[in-house]
Amino acid sequence: MSVEILTLLAESLVDTIYMVAISAAIAAVIGVPLGVILITTGKGHILENIAFNRILGSLVNACRSTPFIILMVAIIPLTRIIAGTSIGTNAAIVPLSIAAIPFVGRIVESALREVDQGLIEAATAMGASPREIILKVLIPEAMPSIAAGLTITIINLIGHSAMAGAIGGGGLGDLAIRYGYQRFRADIMLATVLVLIAMVQIVQSTGDYIAKRLNKKQLGGNSHA
Repeated sequence: MSVEILTLLAESLVDTIYMVAISAAIAAVIGVPLGVILITTGKGHILENIAFNRILGSLVNACRSTPFIILMVAIIPLTRIIAGTSIGTNAAIVPLSIAAIPFVGRIVESALREVDQGLIEAATAMGASPREIILKVLIPEAMPSIAAGLTITIINLIGHSAMAGAIGGGGLGDLAIRYGYQRFRADIMLATVLVLIAMVQIVQSTGDYIAKRLNKKQLGGNSHA
């Protein structure tokens, strides 16, 4: 493999990391509050609002059920408005973020649902406000599960970023299509696949480690309590 190809591989890796990191950050910033709203406005919860919860849940389900490749093409006009272009790494961040936000929302909702209802009832009985219950009970108790969920999200984004390369999204997917598939270079295809596998392994191992540390910290805190 030539120096030129290795350079392109390195540049594409940087582009992929950039796309995934920014998209994951946006998804976390919007998706975590979305998950909190989904759980707290549900039936019998601290901010119960059944009608709002059903409408929001339907919108989230609609976004989640749309295949990424279709979503990416469908929102090209929006991508142009936000990024100024529909091609390249900055443009790919828009559909990647939109696809990841509802996914994170549902993961956070599921994680918060696992929190012991007795803790919420105890906090309510002590006069805690909904905001205090969310920030001091729900999110801290669910942090290990949320961390594990965000790890899954990042791994999904790595796969989606490769798919974005099929329509000029940049990154490793773009390299695999233009230099590997179109030029019949099996070595380039194999190299990009191996790099993507390595990325997933690193993310998964790091996510597992963080989730385990958070779980130990949580158990330690509970034992002291």
